[in-house]
Amino acid sequence: MLYRIITLIGGLVFVAALFALLWLFCKKFLQHHGVTDQVSDRATVLATWTFAGISVGLLMAVAGAFVLGPWAFYRTLRGHGVDISDAAAIWWGLGIVMAAVGITGAGFFAFLMLVGAY
Repeated sequence: MLYRIITLIGGLVFVAALFALLWLFCKKFLQHHGVTDQVSDRATVLATWTFAGISVGLLMAVAGAFVLGPWAFYRTLRGHGVDISDAAAIWWGLGIVMAAVGITGAGFFAFLMLVGAY
């Protein structure tokens, strides 16, 4: 029973880590593209919608996260007026989603191995 509680708490920590990584990558993306006004707030909005796209995509099928996450990134980015082409925005979104999910997934897998659940 203790391992289940530890695994549940660890899972929640890694969900928070996924959002934090998305926020960090979105903030760096916006700064890289010359956005200087309210960068943290804009990164929060961008990361929130990207996280929502990933979450809904994971519910449908794991591969859906890599479709809906970048799509949510692209749709939200259009509202921020960043000067970038549509194709580049989708590719950036896919890269941000893949990096954040990959880092979080590897960390969670290591955590599961550490507690003996895998």
